[in-house]
Amino acid sequence: MTALLHALFNRRMLICALLGFSSGLPFYLLISLLPAWFRTRGISLAEIAAFSWLRVPYTWKFVWAPLLDRFSLPYLSRRRDWALTMQIGLAAAMLGLAWLDPADSVWHVAALCLIVAGFSASQDIAIDAYRRELLPDEELGFGNSLSVNAYRIAGFVPGGLALFIADHADWFWAHVSVAAFMGVGVIATLMAPTVSPSQGTPRDLYGAVVGPFKEFFTRGDLSQALLLLSFLFLYKLGDNLATTLATPFYLDLGFTLTEIATLVKLVAVWSMVGGSLTGGAVIAKIGINRALWVFGVVQMVSILGFAALAVVGRDLWALGAVVGFEYAGVGLGTAAFVAFIARATDRRFSATQFALFSSFIALPGIAAGSLAGIIIEALGYRDFFLLCTALAIPGMLLLPKVAPWTTPPSSATSSAPADNRADA
Repeated sequence: MTALLHALFNRRMLICALLGFSSGLPFYLLISLLPAWFRTRGISLAEIAAFSWLRVPYTWKFVWAPLLDRFSLPYLSRRRDWALTMQIGLAAAMLGLAWLDPADSVWHVAALCLIVAGFSASQDIAIDAYRRELLPDEELGFGNSLSVNAYRIAGFVPGGLALFIADHADWFWAHVSVAAFMGVGVIATLMAPTVSPSQGTPRDLYGAVVGPFKEFFTRGDLSQALLLLSFLFLYKLGDNLATTLATPFYLDLGFTLTEIATLVKLVAVWSMVGGSLTGGAVIAKIGINRALWVFGVVQMVSILGFAALAVVGRDLWALGAVVGFEYAGVGLGTAAFVAFIARATDRRFSATQFALFSSFIALPGIAAGSLAGIIIEALGYRDFFLLCTALAIPGMLLLPKVAPWTTPPSSATSSAPADNRADA
């Protein structure tokens, strides 16, 4: 029991949570604040959905991830210096949005948001790699659960607090408030312990570029590698598509910005906190593989809640129930999924491999998300969410191959060599 408590509550867990918050803040600015901002300024659903292409850097971040595996900046350490640089750049770019109006200068807004996405994706590369190197394998489940849920909790700032400020003041102060919260990431990066590089860390750019791919595709046979990539692509497809236009969905049902910012986000906070603690404990108990099965089913059911809400219409109790279950259920599924990805990376190439795997997660959301507005206008919200539920099934069907239920909870798939980690 003492060992379990130490694994669940230590300095490493605090750092994972704070850096997870820093990663989530700019992402939710793009998917929560931006659609609401555009919608209130008279931009159509189809045009808003088209801005899903702003998330392209999240899909292609593996292209420049080898640079973060190979090089470091001189003022902190191999991962933390890149994270700090991106956090400062993000704060500046997010603050710049305060002086723009999408109704008058939509392309200027798009350009600045693309910069935000680029800095955000680069911050994710550094933070994901740092977390993989920081956590021992037995802490991956709970550490990634905290990180994922803190990532989603960050969405309450651009998707909750900022909307409340915009409704009672103006959008200028909404953007300023979001930019100010990047200070959480800066503080976390400065207080995070230094992690010694793993043995076999690439010593040249060729090794940093070729090494991660060579290691992954020679770990087993080619079919196993392709099967894993297919699973990464499909497991979160339905969830990613369903949440693409969540805020405009609430607005179109007749909810006000204040109602979304208070009821929705308040319920989601408690659901997320409960989901974080429950998810981490469950993963520690039954293992990552079995958690993917259990949480995957919950994730599918939570998507059906949106279809039910589309039928019920403007009902505050129904909204609270649906959103609360969605944040708890999907948060659980994401926690297990990210822990699975982390376990599958080699610590020597953690930045590039984690970026490659997470890119496969983001790819279907971007590809399908750009069409979400068109699909909704053709099918309506209810049938759209039913479609999203159906799209979650193929990923579940791959679980027997990539994460067998019968695998003991203590088993790991990582082929990474032992490394030197920071003490708690």
